[in-house]
Amino acid sequence: MVPMNKRSIQAVLVLCSALLTGHLWAEDGPGCFDCHADDADSPVHAVFNSVHGKLMGGGAAACTACHGPSEAHDRRGRRNPPDVSFGPTWTSDLEVRNGACQSCHEGDQQLLWMGSEHEQENLACTDCHSSHVQRDPALEETLAQQQCTGCHSQVKAQLQLPSRHPIAEGKTACVDCHNPHGSAGEASLHETTVNDNCYSCHQDKRGPFLWEHEPVTEDCALCHKPHGSVHDRLLTTRGPALCQQCHSAAFHPSVPYGGETLSTGSASQNVLGKNCLNCHSQVHGSNHPSGARLTR
Repeated sequence: MVPMNKRSIQAVLVLCSALLTGHLWAEDGPGCFDCHADDADSPVHAVFNSVHGKLMGGGAAACTACHGPSEAHDRRGRRNPPDVSFGPTWTSDLEVRNGACQSCHEGDQQLLWMGSEHEQENLACTDCHSSHVQRDPALEETLAQQQCTGCHSQVKAQLQLPSRHPIAEGKTACVDCHNPHGSAGEASLHETTVNDNCYSCHQDKRGPFLWEHEPVTEDCALCHKPHGSVHDRLLTTRGPALCQQCHSAAFHPSVPYGGETLSTGSASQNVLGKNCLNCHSQVHGSNHPSGARLTR
């Protein structure tokens, strides 16, 4: 059995109290609907069309599933906040708010929330998720991108570059690569390494190959920018400059290719102003018996 921390115990106690009192309230109606009516300043009835609105049998008891019994709030209204309040009028402590969510959402995708990048930035679940709506925008791929780029502005700019992952076109989404609730890998990636994350889609680049290219097996991000680039194929820079960052003296001139830098009589005219990939097309690896130079 997994040991429970203080926050989990607190959330469980709130829910247990809700189970004991919420059912009784559902019989004769707690004061939730006396104030939170359809025409009230804070309409909440859309929640009853969602999963959250069906908790504990639905009705007013569903309110106590997240907000706790809140008896003082029910008796005295605006003078006392609910036991668990997500704002904006009252806002409970961050641990209390997140604990209420995690009392149910604590497995699979949320397992590594503690210590994650978003948790360390003191984000609340409600900073991204909305429970009082029929469809949570954070769970809609077309809207989730707006949630992510609302904070990650630099990534938003990269996604507008000529070469990019087709997130704006709706063909992929941020959550296809990242787990916003945390992971064992860097940058909240689903897989433990950058390469394994890339291979989940680009399986033809996985190998193993008879002739391997060391940067490919080490880290895809050595040559590619994952969100967007001004260069073709998400490359960090164009060839041959990209290749020459490592291959400074390998069979061809070791200086960037251009007429003013070629040594007279020693430069190969076959590579003048050309891209290395024109010949070394199998840059990710080759299984050809004669593919040691990644040319076939």
